[in-house]
Amino acid sequence: MQILVSGASVAGPVLAYWLTRHGFCVTVVERASALRKTGGHAVDLFRPAMNISEKMGVLPRIEERATGTNRMTVYREGARRPVRADLSKIFSAASDRHVEIMRDDLSEIYHNATRDDVEYHFGDSITAISPDGEVRFENAAPRRFDLVVGADGLHSNVRRLVFDEEPRFSAFIGAYLGVLTLPNISDLDGELLIHVGVGRTAGMYGARHLGDARALFLFRSERELDYHHHDVPRHKELLRGAFAGMHAHVDRWLDELDRTPAFYFDSITQLRMDTWSQGRVTLVGDAGYCPGPAVGGSTTLAVVGAYVLAGELARAGGDHERAFPAYERMMAEHVHGSRAVALSAAKTLIPTSRLGVKGLAQGARLISALPAGPSRALLRLTTKSARLYNSMTVDDYRPSSGHATVPARDVSRPR
Repeated sequence: MQILVSGASVAGPVLAYWLTRHGFCVTVVERASALRKTGGHAVDLFRPAMNISEKMGVLPRIEERATGTNRMTVYREGARRPVRADLSKIFSAASDRHVEIMRDDLSEIYHNATRDDVEYHFGDSITAISPDGEVRFENAAPRRFDLVVGADGLHSNVRRLVFDEEPRFSAFIGAYLGVLTLPNISDLDGELLIHVGVGRTAGMYGARHLGDARALFLFRSERELDYHHHDVPRHKELLRGAFAGMHAHVDRWLDELDRTPAFYFDSITQLRMDTWSQGRVTLVGDAGYCPGPAVGGSTTLAVVGAYVLAGELARAGGDHERAFPAYERMMAEHVHGSRAVALSAAKTLIPTSRLGVKGLAQGARLISALPAGPSRALLRLTTKSARLYNSMTVDDYRPSSGHATVPARDVSRPR
């Protein structure tokens, strides 16, 4: 059975891994000419994604590439003294199994785990999908597949082709995200430096294996801002306007906007679809149910979704009419929970009042100051995210033995 997956970031390679283990033949097509190395930001893997990664045999590599950030210094806008917190204690209190890793590193690890069994095609994308499974590409000749899966992110091309334009399903939650790569000008070693004000939060961190650092910007807006998705100069203009005069540290970070080798900007938007499947096509990860970049645990959700989709296809013997509804039923509670978590996290990370700013700083200090037991209990009582990810469970889909795979082809363009 031939399955085409669009997207080679996180959900795509994880899905391809498990599909091949269940005996399916998988092709992955990716618009970028190679694995993306766009700077990216740090993402969190919580317990269910860690467990799935362990089953894939890649957990040691993931832990080796962890950012190593273990301290946090929080500056409240207008306050003289910063608040210092033990991040490692906060992470361990939030989840009994967790790692923070750069998204690009995670993508590379998952790709490396699949490249010998999966047919990868870089530098092309899908232009049309027919109901009978014929797929047309920008550069390659048409090919026929039994199933097609969109694992191509928030602005999914597959979703646009099969379901409709994105605005029909997207819900703006009132905030924006910017990330830029810059030299480690604050000489951070295992430390996250944060500035928090009403309606805006800026932070900078490094990673123990990186020679550079990342600056992360989150800010609120009551209305959707006027800009084109690809208008980078406009993105930078909006970021400068939102964070002007916050602090000398932040001004220095913003000065790097004109020199940064990698920059990302987008609204924090949730996808709210009634179904992620239509005919022979389904969606996984951010393409189908993004809870909101940087606030909703979307990476863990993508890994879990990919594992469940592959498992349900195997359980149904490849019958998508049985597998796709089962996949959606299995993921529905997790997806709905992640949406609520994202809204709550956005309010915490980007406070709407001075009281919220003070609460963020003092709460982090209190949790890190308490002994492990009380701090874990306090965090689980006060954060929806900890409760959600610690309670998320999935079935154990055991792969068949002696499965066949297609010869690996890792090329720049499909033939």
